[in-house]
Amino acid sequence: MSKKAVRLNSISLRRLRRDLRAWYEQNRRDLPWRGDRDPYRVWVSEIMLQQTRVAAVLDHYERFMRRFPSLQCLAAAREASVLAVWSGLGYYHRARRMREAAKVIVRERKGEFPRTAEEWRKLPGIGRYTAAAIASIAFGEPAAVVDGNVERVLERMCGKTGSREAVWQQAEALLDRERPGDFNQAMMELGATLCTPRSPQCLLCPVNTWCQFPGTKARSSQPARKRKQVWYALVRNDGAVLLVQRPADASLMAGMWELPTVQEGQRNAHKPMLRLRHSITDTDYQVSVIVASPEQLPGPKTEVRWFARKQWERLPLTGLTRKVLRKSEIASS
Repeated sequence: MSKKAVRLNSISLRRLRRDLRAWYEQNRRDLPWRGDRDPYRVWVSEIMLQQTRVAAVLDHYERFMRRFPSLQCLAAAREASVLAVWSGLGYYHRARRMREAAKVIVRERKGEFPRTAEEWRKLPGIGRYTAAAIASIAFGEPAAVVDGNVERVLERMCGKTGSREAVWQQAEALLDRERPGDFNQAMMELGATLCTPRSPQCLLCPVNTWCQFPGTKARSSQPARKRKQVWYALVRNDGAVLLVQRPADASLMAGMWELPTVQEGQRNAHKPMLRLRHSITDTDYQVSVIVASPEQLPGPKTEVRWFARKQWERLPLTGLTRKVLRKSEIASS
């Protein structure tokens, strides 16, 4: 039996906000983008964190900020350079649109960042959640956010509402309008660390007093992950490696460089020199890599070139290709 609903009057709301902020100040993770409220750093982190785990973002964020430490640096960079640093994070349209948005801010806004969520949403690659997150954290705009973590917290606190818009309205009703950035981050942090999908730590939760459905599974089970096998050819010549470029009009990872694929009829004739696993979104890949010569590959349909290590390290490689190249060097050393 669920708890009897707790009416959140003005006193209850003040207590909830106070307790959540106090918990966040004591328990928030030490993440590099939380050091200040610089809108550029907040923006970069929010784009990287879209559909991506914090652990995967940490190293990429540090490398990205070293390579593009300011809005002006990002706006002036070549797309290939941005994609090279982004390689391994996936969803490469995020990097492309962020670079496009940087150009808009520099050229049309003379380097001045938008200060409201409404203005942020006019930029490429900025949706409702991202706009509200940046505006509230960097500029203190009282705009609520709803990501997957916040939605799960709200579902457990208030029950399912039946519509996405109703969830946003709930978030707005709870929002601490005096400290919106801290409150939004606290809600996201709560969902990421305590109010998790499968093993919520209700006894440690700072807002369990107001939770109607503690410990319950807020979401239906996820669909089974897909499984696929892919084969790549590693072709070397005097320290250089042969790579092919994906077509510019490809629906996924357009223009990125990768290893040549092995045709199905050739797979049984070679013993893989390397096997590894790789996951992208809802698919788990079993990857096999064989050593081959240029003569064993089919005629090129796209750009094909040789690259030395110093060159391919700066290329916009697919994340899987970068992983294979690094692991193959370890395996052959």
